[in-house]
Amino acid sequence: MQLQLITFVLIILHCMDYTGCQQHSSSRHRQHKQISGVSSGCQQGGCLTCSDYNGCLSCKPRFFMHLERIGMKQIGVCMTSCPLGFYGTRSPERNTCTKCRSECDSCFNKNFCTRCRAGFYLHLGKCQENCSEGLVRSDAQRECIPKCPADCESCVNSETCTRCRTGLYQLSGRCHRVCPGEYEPNDKLMECTSQVHCQVGEWSEWNPCSRSGRTCGFKRGQETRVRQVLQYPSPFGNPCPDISEIRECLVKRRKCPGWSHSCRCLKSPKAINRRNDSEQSPNCCSRENVSSSCETVQNRRGLGPLK
Repeated sequence: MQLQLITFVLIILHCMDYTGCQQHSSSRHRQHKQISGVSSGCQQGGCLTCSDYNGCLSCKPRFFMHLERIGMKQIGVCMTSCPLGFYGTRSPERNTCTKCRSECDSCFNKNFCTRCRAGFYLHLGKCQENCSEGLVRSDAQRECIPKCPADCESCVNSETCTRCRTGLYQLSGRCHRVCPGEYEPNDKLMECTSQVHCQVGEWSEWNPCSRSGRTCGFKRGQETRVRQVLQYPSPFGNPCPDISEIRECLVKRRKCPGWSHSCRCLKSPKAINRRNDSEQSPNCCSRENVSSSCETVQNRRGLGPLK
């Protein structure tokens, strides 16, 4: 009986020793795996320390530790920002990515959602299934938005429209059928835009007095001046005034340089005989020059000055 008891005690002690050795061996094996992974796994991303089996164990400064689940195993990943559905928390020990609330698709922190999951609607950082009074649900935005006035298609609140219904023009958050005052309709933007009126510059100096493109050989002519358009008007703006002016002018009659003096006049200054001389200027004996060129011819004949 005593022999059996001693044998049983020895077996128990042997098993305890074996278990301790096994645990010690396992611990050393894990430590060896961690140390061996430092040179390979830590070359990726922002890992500071890592394990071949568990990925990143700590991150470099300003990186967030995020645990990714792969099957039954979690792998540590260091990221500059947390993925969708998680928010970052910083502490002196480590920066971590924490999962948002179940109704949040994305969040700023655990109490403030920035986008809700389908079936929930965001209002003041909270995701809720139903909106408060005065608000309506927007499935596209997943938000509770203000109930718009009747003539608005979209709005930011019950008094400010951002887009009007068909046929209406938006101006300062309100919708108009006819644009007021100094505004005009813009059918492309469907907005009331400010009218633009024409603006012109100062008048230029008067051009030299001329007639039919000439500046000599006449007594009465015309002179012009112009001004530039600085701003063209919009469709409903004030149109531009005249940008050119013409007025009559008088000059001291003088002969044009290079004209021939072989013109001859008949008894009446109205009856002018033109010679088909290639050297004669075609305007030599024009009516304007009768008193100058023909007067000389008559004086030579002793007919006296032309009247």
